[in-house]
Amino acid sequence: MENMKKVLFPVDPAGLSFKIVPEVIATAEQWNAEIHLVYVAGTLNNYTVFYVPHPSLKTFEPELLALASRQLQEFQQEYLPDYPHVKRVVLRGTPAEEILKYIEKEQIDLVIIGTHARKGLDRVLFGSVADEVARNSTAPVMVVNPMSVAFRQKWGHSVERPSPGLNA
Repeated sequence: MENMKKVLFPVDPAGLSFKIVPEVIATAEQWNAEIHLVYVAGTLNNYTVFYVPHPSLKTFEPELLALASRQLQEFQQEYLPDYPHVKRVVLRGTPAEEILKYIEKEQIDLVIIGTHARKGLDRVLFGSVADEVARNSTAPVMVVNPMSVAFRQKWGHSVERPSPGLNA
């Protein structure tokens, strides 16, 4: 990892992504790398089995993307306000699939992704975006569990969210 120029940080603004920001910044600063702050918004294609008038979907999806873009901007302003090299991108689709495509397209050098560390039935039902990205990425992947005792001791975190404003 000698020439690290692009660090991908996939985020879920309503989740625990904010907890791993110190790790992302510390790593990116070592190489003066650009942080690619990426959020993948789902599509409404899964809901086509329900009757929803077509014009409603056409207007609702752009509104969802605009909201995702605002949330990503707020995330950057709240948690990365002073980092000089940040690129924000909102993608549409299945999170792991879109993240993997983005890694290839942008020639990402390192991915830093948080995990919920789900176990048992939750993991079977919901899967893990972090696991799929780690297994299939062409770039090295650092998977960070912000709930681990070691991580919280290193960065001095509690588990409370400091700013509820991103869920609005």
